[in-house]
This record gives sequence, structure tokens and C-alpha cells, in this order.
Amino acid sequence: MIDVQGRADLRRIAINRVGIKDLTYPLRVPSGSGESQSTVATLSMYVNLPERFKGTHMSRFLEILHATSELSLASLPALLDTVARRLEADQAYIEATFPYFVMKAAPATGVRSVMDYRVTIFGKRAGDATELTVRVVVPVTSLCPSSRDISQYGAHNQRSHVTITARIAGSIAIDEIIRIAELESSAELFGILKRADEKFVTEHAYDHPKFVEDLVRDVAIRLNGEPRIQGYTVEAENFESIHNHSAYALIEKPAD
Repeated sequence: MIDVQGRADLRRIAINRVGIKDLTYPLRVPSGSGESQSTVATLSMYVNLPERFKGTHMSRFLEILHATSELSLASLPALLDTVARRLEADQAYIEATFPYFVMKAAPATGVRSVMDYRVTIFGKRAGDATELTVRVVVPVTSLCPSSRDISQYGAHNQRSHVTITARIAGSIAIDEIIRIAELESSAELFGILKRADEKFVTEHAYDHPKFVEDLVRDVAIRLNGEPRIQGYTVEAENFESIHNHSAYALIEKPAD
């Protein structure tokens, strides 16, 4: 049968990225416990296309994905290599976004419940070099230091999102990155809280007030001390409870 994509193209224009975008696909991802969990990812997979080729072979992306049993930062380099080799490309790109679940115990009663986090992993292969990046959106509580210090009856607090986008240089679990954000918040979130737990997290937040600036700086300090992270962007967005806007801060550290 005629291979139309494999025909020569005479326009002499290379394409930077070509492939499949926003595919919804079931996958398994490793958990911090060592086991794997099922999730549903939104995936994009691309390669570069030299000027001499008319098109790429789209079906090969799906064939490669169908043969993939588990997706992780550890398995991404081999998967990128497979994509580049099967598509006869010098560069390969994979991006996958998925909900990631962590079983957590409430701080006072120990009641167990599931928390979900939004995770994206990125992989790029160019020649012999591979870049791996992970982004984790961590919901937390932040309590305003100014409100606490000027008010007689408490302080305003809100749910916040701490987003860490980290360039990875070694083996690191998603759970570890989540934990960095939670430890530097006024209080972490839980799926189920009984009354004793609610008392605990309310008082803990009151004792650990943080401006949005404090959140990003304190997370950055922890990331600076982590040798498995080459560079990062840390963002914090406070969905303000007494304003009709969010408070936002960002710190970037380029990869070396």
C-alpha cells in the first residue's frame, strides 16, 4: 500500500513538532508507597519532522503508548527514546497531565482519606540529551499574618494553590514534591476531618501564618536544598476570602 506520509516534500520547510495532542488515556503511575495506581491522563506526544518528509506516522504514537504499562519520570527517558527511534526523529516530546491520589491520615484522629493533586510530567529528548520536568499543583491553607496580628477575634484564611514546576536531575517521587509544598503552608488539606482534626488544623494555621510571599520563599528554600532538582518555578495563588481577587507570587530558578 502506498505510504503517502513517507513521500518526499519539496517545500524545504522543517516542522518543529508534529504528533498527537490531548489524548485521554488510562495509565498506571507509581506511588510513593512503591505500588502503582490507576489514573486517566491527558497526553500529547510529538517529534520533529525534517524538511524532506511530507508527514509523520501518527498511528505509531498510539502503538507505542498501547505497549506502555506504566508512566513515570523514571520510565520517560526510555519511552522518549522509543518514540524518536520508531518515528525516525532527532527530537521527541511527551507531556502527560493526570490526577494523582495520596492516602492521608487526619492529624488528630488518624482517619484515613484520599487527597487528589494535579500532576504534569514533561519529557524532551534532543539528540543524546534528555530533559525531565514535573509540575505539581498542591492545594493548601494560608492564613494572613497581618489579619491575625490586627484582629481581636481571629484571622482570615483561604485555600491556596502552590504550584511547583521542577527540572529533575535524579530519582524523586511525586509525593516528595507534594510534601515540600504542604510543609511550608499554614496548614495542609485532608479529605476527611472530624471535629478534633478541624480544631487541630485551625489552630495550626493560626500558629503558622503566611503571606503569599512567605509561601513561595519558604518552598524555594526547601527546593534549593534538594540536589535532585536542577531548577524550578514555584508559584502561590491565594484565593482570598475577603477580597474579590487572588494574591499571587512566583519565584524562578533556572536550571544550571
